[in-house]
This record gives sequence, C-alpha cells and structure tokens, in this order.
Amino acid sequence: METHGGILRAQLARKTGCNLETIRYYEKVGLLPEPPRSSNGYRVYPPELVQRLQFVLRARELGFFLEEIKALLGLDAVQPNACNDAHAIAKANLAAVRSKLSDLRKMEAILASAVADCESRDFGGCPILYALSGSSLNAQRTKQ
Repeated sequence: METHGGILRAQLARKTGCNLETIRYYEKVGLLPEPPRSSNGYRVYPPELVQRLQFVLRARELGFFLEEIKALLGLDAVQPNACNDAHAIAKANLAAVRSKLSDLRKMEAILASAVADCESRDFGGCPILYALSGSSLNAQRTKQ
C-alpha cells in the first residue's frame, strides 16, 4: 500500500533487504530522517529514501562506521571538495579493513594449527582448548 506517494516501513524494508529494527535504529542515530506520519499514524517514507538506505547498507557492508556514513551522506558529489573528503574517509576505512585482515590472518593461522594438531591425535590434551586458554601447545607436549 503506497500512501500519497510515500512508502511504509515494511515496504522500505522489502525494497532494500533491511530489517525493520535496523531502519528504526538508523532513524534514531540520524542516518535516516524521521519520516512524517500519515493520518492513521503510520510512518510514510519518501520513495527516494530507498536509495539513501541502500547507500547506508552498502557503506556498512564495506566497514564504514556510522559517523563516517553520516559524513559521506553529508557530501554533495558536485562540490569541489566532496571527492577529497570522501577519499580521506575511505582511505582511513581501508587502513582499518587492512588491519582487520591482518588480525584475521593471525586468527586463521592459530585456529588452523590447533585444528591440525587436534586431527593428528599424537599428544594428550586438547589443542583447541589450549589455544583458547593462551597456553602453548609445545609446553603442553613437553610435560607429557
């Protein structure tokens, strides 16, 4: 049901794949403007809000923080400094993503080693539990 050229929250959710609670949250934190209400009290969103919400969702997928997304939403693509400002925000985000990747690679190595040790079954104890407790598996092997 479209309402005077607008759409209801459930329709906005369906069109973007975003859940209702997330839409409410984005309104609360200011990423989406609070929509006007219809005479029966329903929130009625302008159709162009679909594109804005898709922008927000894509930015979140790429790891941008809410404050960064607010800053990006505030930029006007035709303004001379907009690209420089967007570049600075994206560059900082890229550095954060690279740092997370580095951490994930370290986590992968530790988990792969613990799983491989567990599958080899040539020692006593549980290498996964040792890894989670921060214990050295080599120290555990020398005790046996």
